[in-house]
Amino acid sequence: MITGATGFLGKKLLPALMERGHDVVAVSRSAERARSTLPGLVAAYDWDPRAEPCPADALRVDAVVHLLGESVAGRWTARKREAIAGSRKEGTRHLVEGIAALPVGERPKLILSASAVGYYGDRGEEEITEQTAGGQDFLAEVCSDWEHEVETAGALGLRWVTMRMPLLVDPDGGALEQMLPLAKLGMGGPLGSGRQWWCWVSAHDVVRFVVDAVADPSFEGAYNVCSPVPVRQREFAKTLGRVLGRPAFLPAPAFVLKTVLGAFSIEVLGSKRQIPERLNERGWEFVDRELEAALRRMLG
Repeated sequence: MITGATGFLGKKLLPALMERGHDVVAVSRSAERARSTLPGLVAAYDWDPRAEPCPADALRVDAVVHLLGESVAGRWTARKREAIAGSRKEGTRHLVEGIAALPVGERPKLILSASAVGYYGDRGEEEITEQTAGGQDFLAEVCSDWEHEVETAGALGLRWVTMRMPLLVDPDGGALEQMLPLAKLGMGGPLGSGRQWWCWVSAHDVVRFVVDAVADPSFEGAYNVCSPVPVRQREFAKTLGRVLGRPAFLPAPAFVLKTVLGAFSIEVLGSKRQIPERLNERGWEFVDRELEAALRRMLG
């Protein structure tokens, strides 16, 4: 079962799971919309994740992939902050409550949930592995609460996995989709100093990770699901410009970003040098390791 199945990542994950022979169901605020936009679904169920536990019929499955959450992009007004935090903490709590209400023999074996590199906060030049302590800012606290709710499923006998994902690189969604219009105009230059580390991952590799983790019970706990080759933001901008055949020199000063984006600017200007240590240790190979090669594959 997938939550957030009608979102960008959910739409990419569904066919990959089906190709592996899985039957897929979904929950959505509008089951009718989910059925009409995702014709491969076996079933879809209505669920308001902040109002009630997840319906039992949707949870009589082998695995739950939890992708639901309000986008963090945009200015963080009080209402936006509440939606970001509530959709993750309360939504995940209600998901686990739905699982807990089932008889033991009918519960899923796995809950695999999205999380974010924001868990670590701004770390400057420090290399971030899964052993690195969580940060103290708003998004770090949101991610910590989010993951805690997932971990409670362990007490119910479920295997649990969380994916700490950075910038999602794909022309059809995520951060790259938002960058492309300005980059194509030659306005995708450095943000602030441009020296901050930007970790990234392709949607293709995230989907591969989910499919593998669903099938392989040795995947358990938190994983940094990110390219093993992070880049500085300035290099990200130059590489994207080079692939597009456009200049990438027009900077966006930090004070401008702080004025326009408010508190969200910390996610643009902050530095996170994330390393997928646990995946490296198990020899899991990323298809998209190098940024330029990945962008040429996607945009060429």
